[in-house]
Amino acid sequence: MLETIQHFTDILQSFNLGALEWVLIMLCGILIGATKTGLSGAAFIVVPTMAMIFGGQPSTGLLLPMLIMGDIFGVSYYNRHANWKYVLKPIPWAFAGVVIGVMIGNQVSGEIFTTLIAITIIMGVVLMVWQDNRKNQITVPDYWWFSAIIGIIGGFSTMIGNSAGPIMSIYLLTMYLPKNMFIGTKAWFFMIINVTKVPFHVFSWNTIDLRTFAFDLAVLPAIVIGAFIGVRVVKLIPEKGYRILVIVTTVVACIIMLTR
Repeated sequence: MLETIQHFTDILQSFNLGALEWVLIMLCGILIGATKTGLSGAAFIVVPTMAMIFGGQPSTGLLLPMLIMGDIFGVSYYNRHANWKYVLKPIPWAFAGVVIGVMIGNQVSGEIFTTLIAITIIMGVVLMVWQDNRKNQITVPDYWWFSAIIGIIGGFSTMIGNSAGPIMSIYLLTMYLPKNMFIGTKAWFFMIINVTKVPFHVFSWNTIDLRTFAFDLAVLPAIVIGAFIGVRVVKLIPEKGYRILVIVTTVVACIIMLTR
């Protein structure tokens, strides 16, 4: 038992992280847990933060198991609210987007990959602002081509930068789903997509192994805390003010990524 603990400690120390970096990582874990249980938008801060600490492509491999852990909490709590029609319609197209992301990810350097993540996030921020300003005017019909567009863009974005949240939010908002159904449907969609991304990270990008999984286990307590917070306070935070805060901090983080 002591040898196992020591081995686990040695793995964590091999990342050569300082105290401030660990604080930021644990904060990311809390935000992931909170996001997956209803505090939509918080994960926007997580992606650029992890990319700044670990680099573009490696950060996606470290993040993916953390996101799946958060997905498990989201699915467990909101499972009964999911609308499977809107979970399944974009899924095949999202798979295609994931494959496109894998192909592009294998052909670019770490610096370009980080830039792609930043650009993808900024696109998501623009879409979120557009969504907030026009959500009462959106009249996109429930056609297959709309699900296809959303699925491909979402699959691509989630593969290269785990940043498809706003895109999926727009899709679900156009369907005028009730709040709990919105959260439950989104939770199941990302649970399915994130699990299917694991083999690509393991066998193609080589960004997930036992070492990264041990790291993610160390962050699990923070994810649990975040999930608990998300469930408890999702109804208490003013949505508009919260989104403005997330947008501002995300844009600042992306600017740092693009100029470092």
